[in-house]
Amino acid sequence: MGETALSAQFTSSVVASGLDNPRGLAFGLDGALYVTESGVGGTGASVVLGDGQTAQYGSSGAITKIQNGQQTRIITGLPSLAPSNGGGGIGPSSIAFDSSGKAYVITGLGANPDPSYFNPLIFPDFGKLLQVDFNTNSWTTVADLGAFEAANNPDGSDLNSNPYGLLIQNDIAYVTDAGGNDLLQVNTDGSNLNVRAVFPSSLGTNPFTGQTIPVQSVPTAIASSGSGELFVGQLTGFPFTPGTANVYKISSGLPPEIYAGGFTGITGLAVDPQGSLYVLQFASQELLSGNGALIKIDPDGTRTTIASDGLIAPTGLAIGTDGSIYVSNKGALPGQGEVLKFVAKPVPDNSSATLGLIALGTISAVSQIKKNKFN
Repeated sequence: MGETALSAQFTSSVVASGLDNPRGLAFGLDGALYVTESGVGGTGASVVLGDGQTAQYGSSGAITKIQNGQQTRIITGLPSLAPSNGGGGIGPSSIAFDSSGKAYVITGLGANPDPSYFNPLIFPDFGKLLQVDFNTNSWTTVADLGAFEAANNPDGSDLNSNPYGLLIQNDIAYVTDAGGNDLLQVNTDGSNLNVRAVFPSSLGTNPFTGQTIPVQSVPTAIASSGSGELFVGQLTGFPFTPGTANVYKISSGLPPEIYAGGFTGITGLAVDPQGSLYVLQFASQELLSGNGALIKIDPDGTRTTIASDGLIAPTGLAIGTDGSIYVSNKGALPGQGEVLKFVAKPVPDNSSATLGLIALGTISAVSQIKKNKFN
């Protein structure tokens, strides 16, 4: 994986490779780790995305299972959009499991979702929450998130939908729409789709003109705090000013509240059993540099950088039951994506050495006593 700057307390390894634009990670009830691949587009119809790029449709989106040192694409044929070089594909962006083990996936869209522009007959299954069946390599639509944006436009800005982050709790799916600047929630049976939170825009400076411009929030990652609240991380929109991305805390009945700030291009969040929050940055300086970082925030606010430099456009984050940390790396690169595993080094047990020193000290003291007694 190249030179990766690591905290002295962690080691790293590659547990999956050769992935096409890997994104979200989640563990299933079987203990396996699953990763969504946004695919490399194809040779179908083309559309101009919200970022101005022309992308072509294909069915190269996938879900890969990682278990016992093996990786297997268990779902193929999901929708994908990408430019001709296959980089930065839009397709399956996140995966989650409900309490019964059913798997759900959201697909990105990255454009105006109005059917007059983004025809669902030509570009099927984008901007949706899908339930997937690993046994039959099939899926069904649970909710049309893009259509919700087109009909409601909760943030009142331009029409754009790009579902990115997914969390399921108590049969409710929470989805961050990076294009719509909101957090949606819907029951896993498809009922009661509504807005949980809208994220505010801010002001920034256009680096080309020097003018003050509105900067959209672009919410991406989502995680449960473990105590009833939700955490949502933001990428922020153009001009992607370093250090301006926040982690928001979402509490019932309250507007989003900044929990931690000073980040750049957040694409992943996770909380460990001790209550520490892990923040994955797509970049640490200029967003387009792709040089990311993984940062741990302890409950007391202490921050530790676990990894940097070798994290290239990282896009997904998960923590295993054993405390190991998993990151989707090279998340905007076709055929080069990988999943990295970070493991904390065992803390040395110095108790026996300490006891040995105490024993030596005792022997020395006794010797001195004896020496003084008989001299």
